[in-house]
Amino acid sequence: MVDDEALIRWSVSETLSDLGFVVAQAADGASALGAISGAGTAFDVVVLDLRLPDVNDLSLLGRVRELLPASTVVLMTAFGTAEIVAGALRLGVIGVLNKPFELAELAQLLGLTGTPRPS
Repeated sequence: MVDDEALIRWSVSETLSDLGFVVAQAADGASALGAISGAGTAFDVVVLDLRLPDVNDLSLLGRVRELLPASTVVLMTAFGTAEIVAGALRLGVIGVLNKPFELAELAQLLGLTGTPRPS
């Protein structure tokens, strides 16, 4: 779970935990790449914000896809233009969530059931 906003990071992490995932968190791109590189096993799911303190384009998403080609990736953004969405889909995300979004939307996008906490 990668987002520079602590409340969003916590909310999404709690939702993913409620759905059975063990969650690692990062507040910026460098920390996210460090967590990916340092993990003993590949992450099943990556939920990634577009704009972070150290990156504000699709370059981090591209790097994540290189490092984790088999992982499910969801992009979140408050700045979702048609070009951003198209670029993210070309890079292999399963969907783009426009902030703000309901946490149930994330669970649905991931094809999971459960009772995520309200957003």
